Parts: sequence; C-alpha cells; structure tokens
Amino acid sequence: MSISLLRRGLELLNEDLKGVAKGPKKKCTKKASVMDQISTNKQGVRKQLRRLQPHNTTRKNKATVKDKQIRNALEEYRKKQKKSQLNSNLQYFLGNSYKMQTSCTQKIVHQNVGRQSRHQPEKPVKKQEKQSIFTEAEFQKFQEEYFSNR
Repeated sequence: MSISLLRRGLELLNEDLKGVAKGPKKKCTKKASVMDQISTNKQGVRKQLRRLQPHNTTRKNKATVKDKQIRNALEEYRKKQKKSQLNSNLQYFLGNSYKMQTSCTQKIVHQNVGRQSRHQPEKPVKKQEKQSIFTEAEFQKFQEEYFSNR
C-alpha cells in the first residue's frame, strides 16, 4: 500500500473516533430519529435501519401448557411418509371390466417399441466377399510357369 492511502485511512479512523468520544453518551430515546442512531460507516446502513425501526406487527407467541398437544414421534413420522398407492391402483386396473382387444394392444406395443435410441436393434453389417485382383486363368498361368521352371 502507498503511504497516502494509509494516511487517508488513519484520518478517516480518527474522525470516527473523535465523533464518538466528544461528549458523554446520550441515552437513546424514542423521539430520537433513527438516522442519529446509525453509525457513520457507509456499509450496512439499510440493515441497521431495518433493525432499528419498530415492527408494527404484534405477535402472540406464548406457548401455554393448555394449548400444547403431546405428540408421538412415531405417529408424526408415519403421517409425513408418503403412502404407496400401488395396491389400490392394481386393484382398479385388474377389476376393470373392460378389456381391450389384443390387436389394439399389439399395435400400441409395436408403435412404442424402438422409440428411443437405446432400443434400436443393431443393423447387421453386410460382409463383402473378398475378391481377388487376379482371375482364375492368371493363377493357372502362374502355376504352370512356376512349377515348369523347376
């Protein structure tokens, strides 16, 4: 840091300290404005204003024994757990008197099969027959030349 920044910081600190130590501490009264109670720091002014302003809401937060209910922890846990609807759903669908035709169900299943890429069957790779550059006549000619010279 440069010396000028340090001097400026010390001057600001001294001004704040002088402002606090000038007179005897005053008691905060209700008539005193909120702005007088806030420090001279620039940061946190809004938070201090919110903290010092009186709340207009009056809440009755008195827990009395009369209103208190004794709760069982196990019962509370069971209430909060989601209940499975599987059995009731199965009974509904199995008890349904209307049955679809098998041809309709087959069409639906056939349409839905292979919709996603992972369900696509792998396409068979066509194997190409290895073709020789030489013809059969050229092989015969080579064989006659190779074995006749020996």
